[in-house]
Amino acid sequence: MASSKKVITREEWEKMLCSVKMRKEDMNKLVMNFLVTEGFVEVAEKFQLETGTEHIDLATITDRMAVKRAVQSGNVEDAIEKVNDLNPEILDTNPLLFFHLQQQRLIELIRNGKIKEALEFAQEELAPRGEENHCFLEELERTVALFAFEDVSNCPVSDLLDISQRLKTASEVNAAILTSQSHEKDPKLPHLMKILIWAQNHLDEMASYPRITDWSTTTLEDPSL
Repeated sequence: MASSKKVITREEWEKMLCSVKMRKEDMNKLVMNFLVTEGFVEVAEKFQLETGTEHIDLATITDRMAVKRAVQSGNVEDAIEKVNDLNPEILDTNPLLFFHLQQQRLIELIRNGKIKEALEFAQEELAPRGEENHCFLEELERTVALFAFEDVSNCPVSDLLDISQRLKTASEVNAAILTSQSHEKDPKLPHLMKILIWAQNHLDEMASYPRITDWSTTTLEDPSL
């Protein structure tokens, strides 16, 4: 049975693509948005010079990345100090973020075997926050459960000790700093990529056309006739 899909030739497809006008300035802004959000300071500096994209204080990226690296390496106290140096209102106005940083600090104490210090920290810093805000209780209970196991690497809440937990907390801090600096917390390019993939998958149901088969090179595959 012949396919009822509309067939669009490569020539027709490329003609339609060429008819779409994209300003170079808009493309440059998209790239710069990605570089700034993801913290590629040196690349952003060169790109800004080469393209003349609107000036951005790149020093703020360096400071933000220093906070992110501190959390990723487990130096939570240092990260909190750096955040407060940048803008003390970030933590003052975001109790959930501050709780997650304190939670990560507790996890690091347990990871390093400082059980006595960890117990004192949990009682003095985290327990009162759990009493004040019941939204924190579940996370607090999961974290405190680490105390119940001699081998925390094989306990039911061992995921808290995984590197992914540090990355999650670092990402949350990064987003909060970006928001405080009036930047978007997520880069636009990955979102646009998801939209493009969705659109292509949806179009597959209605037409046969030169579709992208390799997203790293945007190679087009000729339509099947």
